[in-house]
Amino acid sequence: MASWRPSPSTTTTARDLRWLALVVLCAGMLMIVLDATIVNVALPSIRIDLGFTQSSLAWVVNAYLIAFGGVLLLAGRLGDLVGRRRVFLAGLAVFTAASLLCGLSIRPEMLVAARFVQGVGGAMTSAVILGMVVTLFPEPHEQARAIGIYSFVAAAGASIGLLAGGFLTDALNWHWIFLVNIPIGIITAVSALRLLEADRGIGLGKGADALGALLVTVALLFGVYTIIRTTDFGWGSAHTIGFGAAAIASLMAFVVRESRTASPLVPFPSFRSPNVAGANVVLLVIFAALFGMFFLGSLYFQRVLGYDPLGIGLAFLPFSLSIAILSFASGPLISRFGARTVLLPSLVLMGVGLVSFARVPVKADYVVDVLPSILPLGVGFGLAFPSLIALGMSGASEHDSGLASGLLMTTQQVGGALGLSVLASLSASQTNGLLAASVAEPAALTDGYRLSFAIGAGLVLVALVVAGTVLRPDDETEEEALQADDRLVGDAPDGRTAAARVR
Repeated sequence: MASWRPSPSTTTTARDLRWLALVVLCAGMLMIVLDATIVNVALPSIRIDLGFTQSSLAWVVNAYLIAFGGVLLLAGRLGDLVGRRRVFLAGLAVFTAASLLCGLSIRPEMLVAARFVQGVGGAMTSAVILGMVVTLFPEPHEQARAIGIYSFVAAAGASIGLLAGGFLTDALNWHWIFLVNIPIGIITAVSALRLLEADRGIGLGKGADALGALLVTVALLFGVYTIIRTTDFGWGSAHTIGFGAAAIASLMAFVVRESRTASPLVPFPSFRSPNVAGANVVLLVIFAALFGMFFLGSLYFQRVLGYDPLGIGLAFLPFSLSIAILSFASGPLISRFGARTVLLPSLVLMGVGLVSFARVPVKADYVVDVLPSILPLGVGFGLAFPSLIALGMSGASEHDSGLASGLLMTTQQVGGALGLSVLASLSASQTNGLLAASVAEPAALTDGYRLSFAIGAGLVLVALVVAGTVLRPDDETEEEALQADDRLVGDAPDGRTAAARVR
């Protein structure tokens, strides 16, 4: 397993080195999160410098998202099979090299191709991080704290990316939003080599299903591509139906294949836990709501309230800071009350924030009308995300935690892409209908955005119902998790039972 390597030349304990290893893993995650947000601010400069058309510019983002979402599940499982440290380091190498190519791009085609490769590297790196975190910290209290720190870094990275993108683009040029990844990647890789011990994995023979890997990757690639392109072709177009059908067919073929092969890529019995299934459903739904809120909220700030890019970043700053602070503080709360108990009121807060956002006027005052919506959203998500991560990883043993980690990341990406496409489409339809009825543009835009925020609130309500009915308290699932882990003991290199590993 991925663990820490005590140095004989220092008096630092192995326990202390685990937390240093966590810093390394969080640095890798920070690089991925930064890249996801920093690019958006620089898109206008990239379009002018490289000669992108308005429609082709979207591929700077889409190429990354398609590769990232399509490879996550496979990358997570490969971490279980060949070693999570090995996949983490390989992902860092691919991501860093692709960042260099992005920064040196002189043509649109070169940048889009490099962004696709960068998405593959980002998926390989991030898919195994949670698996390594829960392996490093098997004790529940420490694990809750570690997941809280991981969530804090992810949220803080989003905030930093919004501001850093504007600063680097204005002070230097857009090339540096990619080149900044190079020193971060090198330092993280060197630190990982020193602090993370090489893990063997369970071996390719335990899950080396090449056909299954191909089917699930094709299904995810087609699925993410179909969702992203609905804004261009529409939901009822032949393009959407054709690629959507290909994605569904590939997924069904994958399920059939995994149910019949002796060495499945994904051991489905590992994910029969209600908490694992429920956490992934809730995560998918709330990311659908939040991605739509971020995108359409940015348009509201820009097109209705007249904010510039830096102003938009500052408008969302209280949201991001709330997530960061509450994520950091979530560990003690989860340890004391349980992840499910913390999650339920968090979802209520998110719903309240979106309901409030659905009432914003055309001429809004930020402090009076917007901030009371942003804060409960940030506080709610800051507590909900670490709780869902803890629940989603609760049913995984140390031998399939990479797969569980990749599944959670895939759920986030698919949920976000789906929510963004659906909510943006419905918002645009509402606005166009009002414009056709001669409603003033600011009012028509605002009404369309408010509709999407209201639908987002409804999605959070669905998530609350799922969480309240499917998820179980921690004390009811602890023994079930140990039994599930023992069922996989035949695959373990050391052959120990779950109870023995806990002791």
